This record gives sequence, structure tokens and C-alpha cells, in this order.
Amino acid sequence: MTKKPLFDKIAVIGLGLIGSSLCWRVKRDGLAKRIAGHARTAATRAKAMELGFVDSAHDTPAEAARDADLVVLCAPIGANAAIAEEIGPVLKRGAIVSDVGSVKVCVIRDVGPHLPDGVHLVPGHPVAGTEHSGPESGFPELFENRYCILTPPPGADAGAVERVAELWRRAGSNVELMDPHHHDRVLAVTSHLPHLISYTIVGTASDLETQLRREKQDVSDVVETREVIKYSAGGFRDFTRIAASDPVMWRDIFLNNREAVLELLGRFVEDITALQRAIRWGEGETLEAFFTRTRAIRRGVIEMGQAGSFNPAEPEKE
Repeated sequence: MTKKPLFDKIAVIGLGLIGSSLCWRVKRDGLAKRIAGHARTAATRAKAMELGFVDSAHDTPAEAARDADLVVLCAPIGANAAIAEEIGPVLKRGAIVSDVGSVKVCVIRDVGPHLPDGVHLVPGHPVAGTEHSGPESGFPELFENRYCILTPPPGADAGAVERVAELWRRAGSNVELMDPHHHDRVLAVTSHLPHLISYTIVGTASDLETQLRREKQDVSDVVETREVIKYSAGGFRDFTRIAASDPVMWRDIFLNNREAVLELLGRFVEDITALQRAIRWGEGETLEAFFTRTRAIRRGVIEMGQAGSFNPAEPEKE
């Protein structure tokens, strides 16, 4: 039996990986009667219409959001305040505004004040993605067996929260509710710090040749950038995959979750210093105990089915 649509009209503001994937899923499974999209550039809007995952593509967020039952903000979180200010006056009473950002306290701070009475804010975060971006990167299975965390503010309308939750359940996600402050601390551990480390490691490798040529007289000691790329082992390949993520999105994430990230970064530096000392002094038992403990975490990730997003073009290998 085919379920009836959850919404008459959904507006998706931002048509990159997450936005386009959500549109594909909504269209494939009939979760809304109509999908209106907005992207900043005309080229992206044209591509969205060409690919067919939206029914209409609009020049402004307000045009897309007019008469929508649900508006999902899928732009970088630094743009949320300006978008919310623009769409606020055209939102109909009873409409729901949600988002897909990786930081949630700032959504309540930046979006909530611009929404009129009778419009419900239900921030959300589908914990899914790939290193790819743009409207061509989306696919409807992206959210399959992934978690979607909803962080409604105090006093949020229960019916609106349930409608957003049902949307993500039908998109294949496991839905959980979480306090927004707690969400930001959890994601600082599981996502934000790993990305920062990834960017740093890849940056260090890319600068290594220049630094060594400056410091060393013997050119045989210089590690060339082409060698780093040519002989990349699995670990470095994983880091470069993460570091290929959208730089604007991650700039905004770090600026909007700075307290939690800086706290964790301090702890990470302490742990790196302890490992540095163990390597220097040949403390093999310390290193083995640490690696054994961290290996168990990875096994837990795999057992929970969170080892990677399914992409039919790139099946994951464990």
C-alpha cells in the first residue's frame, strides 16, 4: 500500500549533496506532492531542473519558500540568518522550518528570531554524507540506515517535530531527539575534530617538500609532493577523502562550534604529546594498549552499521 505524501510542498534551500539527495528521496518515494528548490547560482538551478530532482527552481529563497509546508535549509550554516530573514515574511502559518546543518545551537540562534508566530522550528542533522558536493552528487540512498538527530528548542510543537521525524524515517534514517548543546559536543568528537585533523595532515603533507628543501642541504632527504600522492597508503587516502569536503561548509562549522572544538583540540594535543613521549622512549606496551583500545572503537562503529555511506557508484570495502 502506497503511503500518502507527508507534505503538499517542500522547499529545499541549497541543492548540494544533502539537498539534492533529500529531493531525490522525496521524489522517488512520493513524500511530497511538489518540491521547490533554490540555489545561489543559475548554473546549479539549471542543473537541478535538468536532473529532475526538483519541480521548480527559484532565484531567491523567498520564492521557493512561499506556500511551503516544510522548508529545509541545506545551505552552509553561515548563511542561515540571512535566509531566515528573507523567507520569514512569506512563510504561511503552520509551516515548518528545518535544516541539515552539523551545528545546532547556532540554528536556533540565527533562524528562530526571524520566524513569525505560528511557524515551527525543528532543527535537524542527518549524519550522512560523502566528500562530494554539488547537485550531481546526490542520490536517494544517502540517508539509508544513518542517524538523523532532531534538536527541537524548548516548547517546540510536538506535531511539527513528529512530521519532520517521519520524513527522515521514510528517507531511511534512524531518528533520535537530542538537546542542541549536547548535539554540538557529540559532533565535535565524531565529526568536527576528525575533519580538522584531516585538513591538517593533508596540509602538512602538501607543505612538506617546500619545508624540507628549505631546511636540508641533502636533496635525497626531501619527500616530494608527487611521492606523497603516488605512494599514498590507505590511511593517507582516507584523510584526503575527508579533506576533500566542501571548504565553505566546514569553515562555517568550525566558526559556529568553536568552543566545543577548541576544548577537544586541547585534549587531542595532550594525547598526541603522550604518544610522542611513548614513541621517543620506546614504550611499546603503552602504544599497544592505546591502539588496542582505539581499535575496539572502530569495531563498534562497524557493528553499528555506521562505517560509511552507501553510494551505488562506490560500494564500501571493509
